[in-house]
Amino acid sequence: MRALVTGGGGFIGSNLVQALLGRGDDVTVLDDFSTGRRENLLQAPQWARDGGSRYELLEADVRDEQAVRDAVDGCELVFHQAALASVARSVSDPLTSHTVNVDGTLKLLLAARDAGVRRVVFASSSSVYGESPTLPKVETMSPEPISPYGLDKLAAETYCRLFTRLYGLQTVALRYFNVFGPRQDPSSDYAAVIPNFISRMSTGQQPIIFGTGEQTRDFSFIDNVVRANLQAASAPPEACGEAYNIACGERVSLLELVRRINAVLGTHLEPMHDAPRAGDIQHSLADIGKACGKLRYSPSVGLEEGLARTVDWFTGAETTG
Repeated sequence: MRALVTGGGGFIGSNLVQALLGRGDDVTVLDDFSTGRRENLLQAPQWARDGGSRYELLEADVRDEQAVRDAVDGCELVFHQAALASVARSVSDPLTSHTVNVDGTLKLLLAARDAGVRRVVFASSSSVYGESPTLPKVETMSPEPISPYGLDKLAAETYCRLFTRLYGLQTVALRYFNVFGPRQDPSSDYAAVIPNFISRMSTGQQPIIFGTGEQTRDFSFIDNVVRANLQAASAPPEACGEAYNIACGERVSLLELVRRINAVLGTHLEPMHDAPRAGDIQHSLADIGKACGKLRYSPSVGLEEGLARTVDWFTGAETTG
């Protein structure tokens, strides 16, 4: 089977590329490396040899219509991970966020439709829910995004659903909740909370919390998300044209997260607090029943194990360079 992974140089994308090559799929990666990292794919040729697969890298922007059409040619599956995945950046630069996350997705869907791709698995986000106080978040809730990024993902989801209904292109949208794990970049201005905390705390620095730290998140280790993508790709056709929460169905506060990382590291660092960031939600928790039922998804790695494995990777990477 031949698959395209857009954004394959990113954190989630590169882990997905590794899984696909490891199971024997031929994989094409499309990435302009504006946010993805080339080093995430340095071992891809070896992953391909180990799995008896073929690997190809196309360096291009997902907004480049011809490049996208070239990338999807001959592919049965498309995993659309390419995005500007930052709430903060979308608030400061909503136009660029829109052109990448919405226009890029539309160009990809058109190319996939015209190339006869069987299925597109789209990386959406829990940001579509916004700040509704109702917990857990269920897919039947009315989306109320409070950031341009959340709105972008909702618009792209809607395009996916319409392409299934209008053109018969099978699509599945996965609403990720706070994914973490190896290869996540802690150095970006828009770094996610877990790599940011681990990067600072493993070097004896206090973690920085924006706000009180009472805000809660439903964290999901990368292996769970990769599994969800593979399950979405093989789910029956009647599962298509819909969105699914991908998480663990449990939540912890950021203060509790600091405590748990301290426990893994054997440290006793207290967090520093800064002003809340625009567009950040206070509480997040997923109902994953729909994904468990229709996609046969089940999270296999819990927060404790995920944190331990992530700390091992980050501290090992720092040690080895």
